[in-house]
Amino acid sequence: MISAQDEKLLSLLRVNARTSVSDLARALNLSRSTVQNRIAKLEHSGVIKGYAVEYGSEYLSDLVSAHVLIKEKQKLTTKTNLELKKISQVVDLYAISGEYDLIAVVQAQSLDKLSHILEQIGNLDGVERTNSSVILETKFKR
Repeated sequence: MISAQDEKLLSLLRVNARTSVSDLARALNLSRSTVQNRIAKLEHSGVIKGYAVEYGSEYLSDLVSAHVLIKEKQKLTTKTNLELKKISQVVDLYAISGEYDLIAVVQAQSLDKLSHILEQIGNLDGVERTNSSVILETKFKR
């Protein structure tokens, strides 16, 4: 279990993981060393796995994204998942219930490049069929 203060700290880090420890301490009304220790504890316990780059809106506005439903051949799921992981434009991969087995979130710098990636996914050994939906607009993202 994490404390209410830890939840507040995590919330601040989600907004900007590069916020200085001093600024976090001021926002939480805690000492700098206390915040540093809490961050270390959250990292050590696995609550914080790492830090990532968040793309700016100008860069993101140029990307084309799609959700790709993927039906796998059951005996080749491990191989298929490993091959999908090698495709850098597959930014997220989720196992799901229902008719399809996976949803991949794919991002590319043009429709032409997206089409090529979708073809590449469809041709992977172990992919039975796919169904893609291009994302037209993001209403909100958390």
